[in-house]
Amino acid sequence: MRILYGVQGTGNGHLSRARVMAKSLQKYDVDVDFLFSGRASEQFFDMQCFGEYQVKSGLTFATNNGRVNMLKTAWQNSVPSLIRDINSLDLSAYDLVLNDFEPVSAWAAKRQGVTSIGVSHQAALKYPVPKVGDNWFNEKLLHYFAPVDIALGCHWHHFGFPILPPFVEVDPVIAVNPHQILVYLPFESADDIVKFLSPFKEYCFHVYHGDRPKLDFPSHIIWSGFNRDGFKQKLSTCGGVIGGAGFELASEALALGKKLLVKPLLGQFEQLSNVAALELLGAAETMTCLDSESLRRWLKLAAPEPIHYPQVGDALVKWLLAGDWHSGDKLCRQLWDEVDLPQSWRKKSP
Repeated sequence: MRILYGVQGTGNGHLSRARVMAKSLQKYDVDVDFLFSGRASEQFFDMQCFGEYQVKSGLTFATNNGRVNMLKTAWQNSVPSLIRDINSLDLSAYDLVLNDFEPVSAWAAKRQGVTSIGVSHQAALKYPVPKVGDNWFNEKLLHYFAPVDIALGCHWHHFGFPILPPFVEVDPVIAVNPHQILVYLPFESADDIVKFLSPFKEYCFHVYHGDRPKLDFPSHIIWSGFNRDGFKQKLSTCGGVIGGAGFELASEALALGKKLLVKPLLGQFEQLSNVAALELLGAAETMTCLDSESLRRWLKLAAPEPIHYPQVGDALVKWLLAGDWHSGDKLCRQLWDEVDLPQSWRKKSP
């Protein structure tokens, strides 16, 4: 079997899931090529595990100070370029397109009659899980952005639906420093983050961000560009995580037993819905702005127990190779049977 794996490159969550899958696909000697879209090729990093990959423009969203900028989003995305990429992508050499909310490979598969299987967090939002901003536009976006023949969603809880657990790969926790906090707020202004963290001098904040602040920042704030290995090591040893409301980082924090404070990207349906799910489960503290009082309260909280999610990547690859692609419900049940959910989660429903 030869697979083309299309991955949405906006943010790092889809890439984290693809890294888990790349390792599992290699483990089972699957012939796979990767295609990424949603950011410029020079903005991808730590991509060695994907071999020789393609990059297309695709579609993405633009942000400004922690909020989606719709006008800038419309300006940056070129529909004619997207159509050219779809029409020029030749899938004749592939038996299957695996897709993580990536529009070029999804629409090319639809156009050329190649079977496509979607594996994404967005696919879970097609079920009545906790959601915010569930309107006609967002429903159409989920359906038409990257259409697939078979869709498997993933979420922190199944909520009674055929949804996969998260794809999580984390470093083992050997030692924890409760006064070290990992901060990943990629859509917030670097200077705003410095102002937010500066008053809390009794903690050490390890900030990962694409921009350097213009403001001088105190010694208890350690600023880094994004590095996957360094990030994972700090995630393992930190006492808590302050992040956006993306899916993968929260999944890793839950798996490691890290307390979590999230600030969603305002105007972004998926992140607002993630906040609703985290609040329902009691799995994180949330804030709508960089609020000092929210941070002060959160810093005093104890760490939760880790949630031991199974090796979803290995199970999914074995399922793909078996070829019974309409048995996704059974795969989901088998994987959740391996998860010991917190007692307070077990009867949660939206």
